[in-house]
Amino acid sequence: MNSPSHRVKTRRPSGPIRMPSLVNDPDGLAPYLGDAAHTPGGHAPFVALPRNEGELVAVLQEAPRILVVGAQSSLTGGATPMGEWVIATGRMNRLRFCGSSRVRVEAGVPLLSLQKELAAKGLFYPPATTFTGAFLGGTVATNAAGAATFKYGSTREWVRALRVILANGEVLEIHRGECRAHPEGFFEIHGRDTGPVRLVLPTYRMPATRKRSAGYHCEPGMDLIDLFIGSEGTLGIITEVELEVLPVEFQLLTGFLECPEESTALEVATLLRRESLKTRDSGDPAGLEVRSIEWLDARSLDLLRSSGEDRKSGLRLAADCQAALIFELEMPLETDTGAAREAIAGATDPSGPDSPLRRLCRFLERFDLLDHLQVALPGEEAKAEKIRGLREAVPVEVNHRIGGARDRCGGGVRKIAADMIVPFSSVAKILDVYREGFIRRGLDYAIWGHISDGNLHANAIPRSPEDVKLGREAILEFGKRVIDMGGCPLSEHGVGRDPTKQQLLKELYGETGIREMRAIKETLDPDYRLAPGVLFEPG
Repeated sequence: MNSPSHRVKTRRPSGPIRMPSLVNDPDGLAPYLGDAAHTPGGHAPFVALPRNEGELVAVLQEAPRILVVGAQSSLTGGATPMGEWVIATGRMNRLRFCGSSRVRVEAGVPLLSLQKELAAKGLFYPPATTFTGAFLGGTVATNAAGAATFKYGSTREWVRALRVILANGEVLEIHRGECRAHPEGFFEIHGRDTGPVRLVLPTYRMPATRKRSAGYHCEPGMDLIDLFIGSEGTLGIITEVELEVLPVEFQLLTGFLECPEESTALEVATLLRRESLKTRDSGDPAGLEVRSIEWLDARSLDLLRSSGEDRKSGLRLAADCQAALIFELEMPLETDTGAAREAIAGATDPSGPDSPLRRLCRFLERFDLLDHLQVALPGEEAKAEKIRGLREAVPVEVNHRIGGARDRCGGGVRKIAADMIVPFSSVAKILDVYREGFIRRGLDYAIWGHISDGNLHANAIPRSPEDVKLGREAILEFGKRVIDMGGCPLSEHGVGRDPTKQQLLKELYGETGIREMRAIKETLDPDYRLAPGVLFEPG
């Protein structure tokens, strides 16, 4: 392959340029006027349902402003239209394999559909998000991440090629490794129908964290493909993605571990991470390979009890439990479920054969926690879903309580949540910061999330509009502390149109960084037609 260039040429779109189906009646528009952030006031004149790039370009030529949406699972208001034409990608849902380790998918393919297609061939897509209904285009646009980021990283690391439609209707086909930034920090895009444009990269330094969904990616010698990953639809419309995938060479054990003290849960999570990293370094087939560890604090567990979710799941939840961990352990394919049960029953027998499960049990026995472990063994998928469902039930219950407060107060109450990541060595410290900040303001709160990455979601549970104001103050305070610790205040959900998250972006990069991002935006989309108001307000 030739040496990478800093120049790239645009192409013409695939498919004839003609208008797709349009929706403009109230009933047809209604499903597209909100997202998972429940941002009020969504409205749009039209929803376009293109089937290919040509139809999408036809909408670009007609619409004054555009917002592209997929599954509308945004938690930042980024998929709630505010007067733009909506382009819904659900009909762009084709998938094809490119050899044994690559798959090419259109933007409207849901993660669940992708994983089913891959599973039929003994493959899987490692960085899939917790919400499997998310569309691939949206996960790439936000550089989404999920529970297994601890082992597999975020979306960026698995994207090998992109097709992106620019605001002028021209198409970029970008393959990783073919276009890298000039040593002086810029790219050149040569249009078929326009002259060359120069994209000057920002000068800020991004936090050195495993997860980031915090504006435009920037690093010396970076790949052009990475500028569009995580740009939240503000620089171009992603239509097709080529992904790297892996063979399934393991079975999963899903565990739910209750801890009587939070300090014990933190110590267990710390040592599980350490043992897993040692296993990866050594390649020990009997080692502990934990790919994800989820955290539930005491208030999260209270919410599960009060809502009855623990009883619905059929799992025992002790009344004195102060924290819980949900983890996934990768075990050899040849693991027999019966042998696994025997390993649990005979965990303390020193004469038993070595195995990942036996090591896990012996590890927990050191903390006197083996009786607090509930597991779904390989093949017990229904039970595994119930365990994972406990984690997902917490934000559902939080949203339910916020909805009730909104009804009682006649509006003005909304979700206030942090999505921040710190180096793992700072997890205990940031937990103290979160708790102290919420308690000092008299706020109800719950903290859960991906502790194996240092990415915890600190959520206020506001009961009044005043709580919303106090919650936003707390989140901004937390963001500054996270930045001071070398973390990132915008980890995996993006920035969107959320004013608090946009302020966090400014805290992270400063006014100069925002101006540098605006300069890239205005080079590719001078009229702010694509996703206006996302990341920052139009200039």
